Amino acid sequence: MKKIKPIKLSSYKTNTSEKLTSAEMGKLWATYMGNSMASFILKYFLQHVDDKHIKTLLENALQLSEEFMKTIKGIFEKDGFPIPKGFTEEDVNLGAPRLFLDEFYVHYLKYASKAGLSIYSIAIPLVFREDVKEFFRHCMDSTMDLMEQIKEILMHKGLISKPPLIPVPEKVEFVHKDFLNGYLGNKRPLHAMEITHLYDNIENNVTSKALIMAFAQVAKDEKIRKLFERGKDLTTNNIENYKQKLHDEDLPSPPYLDDLITNTIFSPFSDKLMLFHKMDMFSIKVRSFGNSVAVNGRHDIGMVYLKAIMKNSYFVENAARIMIEKGWFEQPPAAADRDKLS
Repeated sequence: MKKIKPIKLSSYKTNTSEKLTSAEMGKLWATYMGNSMASFILKYFLQHVDDKHIKTLLENALQLSEEFMKTIKGIFEKDGFPIPKGFTEEDVNLGAPRLFLDEFYVHYLKYASKAGLSIYSIAIPLVFREDVKEFFRHCMDSTMDLMEQIKEILMHKGLISKPPLIPVPEKVEFVHKDFLNGYLGNKRPLHAMEITHLYDNIENNVTSKALIMAFAQVAKDEKIRKLFERGKDLTTNNIENYKQKLHDEDLPSPPYLDDLITNTIFSPFSDKLMLFHKMDMFSIKVRSFGNSVAVNGRHDIGMVYLKAIMKNSYFVENAARIMIEKGWFEQPPAAADRDKLS
């Protein structure tokens, strides 16, 4: 492939002595918090892994996670920005029994890598300072490399199937007035982008369901455990709705991963880490559903996504309330409160 032509300008360039913008602060902070959590999850996974290829994959992911945190810490220290507390050794018990089978680790890493790529792809157009810009470009490239390793292992070990095949169009056509139908009138077949997002949301949610099922199994706090159980039911409902849309068109869908969870009730993670993780995962789902609505054309599918957005947003709010109540919700960087300055 040819590279794009360089543009030589003598205009002003940002340098590393400039103050961080709100976008740079926010994305660096979110990346630090996510990797702070992920690093302890990966360390626990590495205590219980038999497959040598999956072990190497986990080691690569942990190396990236720790490298990202180190770089962000260096940027923050240079700017006098307080290092987030994030998560510590107190939030993981490396001696806890195995909670997940090896295969789950690969599916989990695919989900986590998707979440990371989403953060980095939004950050790159918004950041201007050279060190921050280079950092997120590195995050994007490194995570894409990791994703290729994940996909290679999933396919080589027969742990996943590709998205459904559909016929190649015979000619260019333009849609008719029934294109948006879903409840009334003639309902057209799903188009490629609708299939893509249904498949992607199922793939994400079967991983999310297995994880929240495991968390509900080991959570110590009764209120948090019940929230996880409600989250599991909500996620199951989402999956079944998406699967049905594909099955109505005789298209396959990704299977559940529930059998990859062991029966231990001894928690390897603190309730704080698990609750933060699920609050974050459900927030990412809301974004994913929004992206799905944007490329959808059928009314019936659009309504499924809109209902999911509302219900998943309510879960995030309930999780946030518990985090605040417990004193676990770390304050992100924020604008000045002008009312308190007067």
